[in-house]
Amino acid sequence: MDAFYASVEQASKPSLRGKAVVVGGLGPRGVVATASYEARVFGVHSAMPMAQARRLAPNAAYLVPRFSVYRSISEQVMALLRELSPLVEPLSLDEAFVDLEAGGTAGDAESARLAGTKLRADIRAVTGLTGSVGLAASKMLAKIASEQAKPDGLVLIEPGSERALLGPMPVRTLPGVGPATGDHLRRAGITTVGELAEAGEDELVRLLGKAHGHALYAMALARDERPVVAEREAKSVSVEDTYDVDIHDRLRIGLEVQRLADRCVRRLREAGLSGRTIVLKVRRYDFSTLTRSETLRGPTDDPAVVREAAARLLDSVDTTGGVRLLGVGVSGLADYTQEDLFAQALPSRAAEVPEEAVAEAVVERPEPVERHWRAGQDARHAEYGHGWVQGSGLGRVTVRFETPQSPPGRVRTFSVDDPALEQADPLPLVTGPSDPPAAVAPAGAQASSEPASLPKSWSGTAGGGATSRP
Repeated sequence: MDAFYASVEQASKPSLRGKAVVVGGLGPRGVVATASYEARVFGVHSAMPMAQARRLAPNAAYLVPRFSVYRSISEQVMALLRELSPLVEPLSLDEAFVDLEAGGTAGDAESARLAGTKLRADIRAVTGLTGSVGLAASKMLAKIASEQAKPDGLVLIEPGSERALLGPMPVRTLPGVGPATGDHLRRAGITTVGELAEAGEDELVRLLGKAHGHALYAMALARDERPVVAEREAKSVSVEDTYDVDIHDRLRIGLEVQRLADRCVRRLREAGLSGRTIVLKVRRYDFSTLTRSETLRGPTDDPAVVREAAARLLDSVDTTGGVRLLGVGVSGLADYTQEDLFAQALPSRAAEVPEEAVAEAVVERPEPVERHWRAGQDARHAEYGHGWVQGSGLGRVTVRFETPQSPPGRVRTFSVDDPALEQADPLPLVTGPSDPPAAVAPAGAQASSEPASLPKSWSGTAGGGATSRP
């Protein structure tokens, strides 16, 4: 899928079509999850610190992710892929390998091209979004072809042309060649895949070690025998939060760990899983990261058990100086629970804390994120209908009222506690087979009926004079 999260937001919000959109964490320590192609023109890319993105593209729309929407659309796309073949290997919400031969869909290059063309049309009809398809004889080459096809294209690597295609490409094109390996190879005078192949296997083993050297040499020769694996078993389920301001209060840290444990258990149960090993992750003020784990007698999905184990793990961690990130995970997954694990839950630690101390901690901590109006989230007003939040602050929230099928809508500002305004569920991008898909406009295109004036910052504070303005 092309710039998936950002494309979903553009399709959902007519006023953003053809405009720079950045999706990710909006706090001081947030990072970019996805940037639209319009935003990439300014140098914004995924994994970039959000503060840097704001400097590069100050007038872009900065939105929080809506993962429930992305997962729903991902399921629609994966269902289309499974119509092509039983061998579908998801890599993420927006990407997968498909073995066309296993599905009898393609026996030669031309039939593969036809299958890819039909798939792209089906994705657009069902979701209103665009996807890019790479076709080749191996997973590595199909991945490279799909990157070349972006956005909204199809690239087929003809059998026999692989070595010639790979030769001039940078070594970073190959899977497993990150910045460190790329720099190491560059210092050895190797910058292209062709030079990698010419260096020979022995030299690559000497430079990179046996396993990595053998693997890179094979890839440089366009050899990739990895099969498409239909199901990739989850090894763990985890959740984590990065805090805008370091947490110093030990009681607050404990409450955050319990909240994360509950969220982790909810994910476990949604997946129909349980786990034996509880893992705590703590990133401290100096960026040092500690992990602690505890293995139970058997798998559990009981929140009390997971909370107690996480609390015990926290006892062994020095948080002096402050904590910037906390995470709780469960591994050793199974699809059943062991009932006698209930006996492992100790008396609730929350009950051991004086009520006035808990109340004080709750008063001192920031208001839960769920109660904030965040840029990009769905809203509904009793009079104006469905819309989305452009920004909030100073006791006010600004909402643009539009739907995926409407023209760009008008903007109105309300008090944050206006009883007529409430959070809303997302609307579908495509409402039915007879409706035209709400396709994202090509890069550089403008919406046909743009309001006369637009705010310079889409995620700043409503009402002006905001410190959060990019």
